Amino acid sequence: MSLDGEVPYSFKDCRVLVTGGAGFIGSAVVWGLNQRGCHNVVVVDRLRHSEKWRHLTGLQMSDYLEADEFWPRIKAGTMDQFDLVLHLGACSSTTEQDVAYLIHNNYELTKRLAYWSLSVGARFVYASSAATYGDGGEGMRDTEHDVTRFRPQNAYGFSKHLFDCHAMKHGLQSKIVGLKYFNVFGPNEDHKGDMRSMVYKAWQQIVDQGRVRLFKSYRAQYPDGRQRRDFVYVKDAVAMTLHLAGLKRASGLFNIGSGESHTWLELVTSVFQAMGRDPQIEFVDMPERLRERYQYFTCADIGKLRDTGYSLPVMPLPLAVREYVTEYLIPGRVLDPTTP
Repeated sequence: MSLDGEVPYSFKDCRVLVTGGAGFIGSAVVWGLNQRGCHNVVVVDRLRHSEKWRHLTGLQMSDYLEADEFWPRIKAGTMDQFDLVLHLGACSSTTEQDVAYLIHNNYELTKRLAYWSLSVGARFVYASSAATYGDGGEGMRDTEHDVTRFRPQNAYGFSKHLFDCHAMKHGLQSKIVGLKYFNVFGPNEDHKGDMRSMVYKAWQQIVDQGRVRLFKSYRAQYPDGRQRRDFVYVKDAVAMTLHLAGLKRASGLFNIGSGESHTWLELVTSVFQAMGRDPQIEFVDMPERLRERYQYFTCADIGKLRDTGYSLPVMPLPLAVREYVTEYLIPGRVLDPTTP
C-alpha cells in the first residue's frame, strides 16, 4: 500500500537522468536502477582527474556527459527528454569555505535543473541533506512546513537549505521530491577524501596503524565517542530513494536514514569486529574551526517515508558494516549489478 493505493511504476522503460552519477550515492542509484531493469540512464558528472570512472565500469547506461557539455545542451534545447531526473550532483564537503562556489553549485544549478525538469514534464528528485537541520534545536522533522526555521551550521548545509526554502516559497515542494540524506556509508565512496564515512576511515586507520582515532567531545552530556549519528547503509538509501522516485504522487521533503541513532564507538567497534580485531581507540582534539559547527546528535524520523508504503527493513548497523568491510573494502570492489 502506498499513497492513495498507488502502485510504484516500473523503471524498466523509464528514461532517467542522474547527475553526480559517477559519485557515491549517484553511482549506487544507477546500480539500483540497473537491478530494477533500467538501462536507459544518462549519467552526468565531472570525472576530470578523479578515479570516479571506476564506479561506472560495471553499470549499464545509455550515455555519459561531462557537466560542462550538459548545460549548453539544455540551453540549446538539444538535450534528450526524460521521465525522471535524479539530481544527486553537488559539492558535499562540509568544510568547504568557498561559499560562492557552494551556492552556485548546490543552489543555483539545482534551481536551474528543477525548473527545466518541470518544463519538460520530468519528475524531479534532488538530494538535500540532514545538514540543513543544524544542531537539531528545531527538530529533524521532514513534516515541518516552515523549513526556514532550521539553522544550518556549515556553508554546505546552508547551500542545501537555500534550495529547500526556495522550493517552499515558490510552490515547488508539491511538485518535486527532496531527500534529506543522513550519514550514508558504503561502497563507491573511495574518491571522497576527507568526506568519506567513518567506516571507511576507520578501516583504513586499522589497516595502517592498528587503531582508530575519534574526536573528543566538548559537551558534557556526550562522553568521548558517544556523540550520536544516524548511520544508513547506501543500499538502504538507494532503496528509499528509488521508492520515492517511483511514487508519482509523493512530493516534498523526506528524511533518508535508518531511523536509529548510534554512537561513534558502536560504529568503529563494528569495523574492528568485521576485521576480526580487538578495538584500539584513541581520542584526539577536534580542530577548533569545527567545534561550533559539529552535530552531536542526529536521528532521522522516517515515519513520513513509511507512510508512503515503504516497508523494507533497514539493515542493522553491525551487519551493514560487516558487509561493507568484508565484501567491498577488503577485496577492493565497487558496486556491480552483475555480481551477487
